[in-house]
Amino acid sequence: MAHGATRAEGAGIRSIAEEPDRFRTCFERDLDRIKHSKPFRRLAGKCQVFIAPDNDHLRNRLTHAIEVAQVAVSIARPLGLNVALTEAAALGHDCGHGPAGHASEDALSPFVPGGYHHAVYGADVVLNHLNLCYETTDAIRNHSWNRPAPATPEGEVVAWADRIAYVCHDFEDAVSAHIVGEQDLPASVTDIVGADRRSQLHAFITAMVDASAQAGAIGLDQTTADSLAAFRAFNYDRIYLRPDAQAQATAVISLLQQLTEWLIHHPEHIGDWSVVTTDTDEITAHAVRYVSGMTDRFALNLAVQHLGWAPEALPRSA
Repeated sequence: MAHGATRAEGAGIRSIAEEPDRFRTCFERDLDRIKHSKPFRRLAGKCQVFIAPDNDHLRNRLTHAIEVAQVAVSIARPLGLNVALTEAAALGHDCGHGPAGHASEDALSPFVPGGYHHAVYGADVVLNHLNLCYETTDAIRNHSWNRPAPATPEGEVVAWADRIAYVCHDFEDAVSAHIVGEQDLPASVTDIVGADRRSQLHAFITAMVDASAQAGAIGLDQTTADSLAAFRAFNYDRIYLRPDAQAQATAVISLLQQLTEWLIHHPEHIGDWSVVTTDTDEITAHAVRYVSGMTDRFALNLAVQHLGWAPEALPRSA
């Protein structure tokens, strides 16, 4: 392993101390725990960009996490970093996302002191029961670029891999959904990293490995970083913030907030939780936890069943 890579020692730094495993490092154990967890499995029912689409080939949160892990490991391995830690953090990085995309953060924020951030909530609430190592939890909590920098180089790799993966595959999905065309991508992207996902991922991954090895720190050269920024800006303008997506987000926020309020007033419907308190703050926390874990279809179905939403009024994508 390279100088500065995160070494696995003993059972790892955990909130609850454990004995070391005979055959697995502490980060390999984290990776196994995330893969076998319910929050990770539920990612298959949570959208990446498009809510409950008719096209089964569009990405969901689970396929996104798998692609992020592939990109992250492809960077970490040649750099001599800890591959198990990298893959564990990459697969777990979005487990805190609520249903129906990023709009769920705006929907749930009024119910959470300090606001709802999927990275923080995923690390500190959703995956807390797994008793993950400090380094794994830190990489998950801080993978978003509006959070503090991760404490490990593996965590930094995951943050970059997340952005690289989603700009490439969200564009590919938008082309499949006929929202943009392949020819629409600007020259500031195609001239540097190519016009198709395979070329783009190869260019970004290769550039990251070369630049990080040369600089001794995780990052991209300026030219490729500018291309990544241009790619992301294009996606925001043409995909994420297009009028139809904004209208969809507004509907999602309304639906999820109504659902959370309803559960606060009807806590007997909060999953497997046995209501043992009348404390409003505790009930609210359980309601948020339940709603945040819902798949898109489950949340939409509950809105129809309990809130009177008409099926044709539900938020849906292309």
